[in-house]
Amino acid sequence: MGKMNLRFNGILAQNYSSPSQKIRVLTEDWVRRSIFCPNCGNLEIKKYRDGKPVADFYCESCKEDYELKSKKGLMGDKVIDGAYRTMLERLTSNNNPNFFLLDYDLLNLEVSNLVVIPKYYFVPNIIERRKPLSLTARRSGWVGCNILLKDIPQSGKIYFIKNKIAEKKENVIRNWKKTLFLKEEKEISAKGWLLDVMKCIERIGDGKFTLDKVYKFESILKEKHPENKHIKDKIRQQLQVLRDRGYLKFISRGRYSLK
Repeated sequence: MGKMNLRFNGILAQNYSSPSQKIRVLTEDWVRRSIFCPNCGNLEIKKYRDGKPVADFYCESCKEDYELKSKKGLMGDKVIDGAYRTMLERLTSNNNPNFFLLDYDLLNLEVSNLVVIPKYYFVPNIIERRKPLSLTARRSGWVGCNILLKDIPQSGKIYFIKNKIAEKKENVIRNWKKTLFLKEEKEISAKGWLLDVMKCIERIGDGKFTLDKVYKFESILKEKHPENKHIKDKIRQQLQVLRDRGYLKFISRGRYSLK
């Protein structure tokens, strides 16, 4: 992508008094000017007019939608989102957007990190229900949610910007395409199993691993999927799916490597 300008156009914020409005205008303007579509490589993504209920940007070429979440400082393990029930409904809908997660350096008015999370990484177990608002709150009883970033596999956190350094465009697109097979899995629970096993493989921390090392996560997977009484069988099945989809390479009996 060459040298990317990470600084916000501070002049745009002069017409706003609210800090949240200022940063929204600055970050949305920067994304619109600077970021390409990771799905098709289109050099320009467009901003929806205010009022679009589920997304902030779209690609005119491939029709992918993107929602932007911004935070001062590091993003952390979770991101505050909207209504819990609405988010769960979106997981099975056709209009669930991909997520841009941007954290910024307020002192220098510039981007520190920008990650895109493909929409097919969003499953119910990464959505945390928040406590209802108190009886004295304006929206008493309203229930929000958090997105648990720590429960999303690293392969689903695709960097545009990392520590103020821009990633090459071809790397962003390659990393996006690597797990496109998840998009084809429409059944939420089946996708959840694949993502959980991918997360276990990442936790092993080695490009090459054995089946026995994945078995060590049996108790964790059993807790997440209490309805399944044959966890080891399910692990083997998921490894085979990941192999067939090109995510893993089969080396020899009980031995695999990441591609």
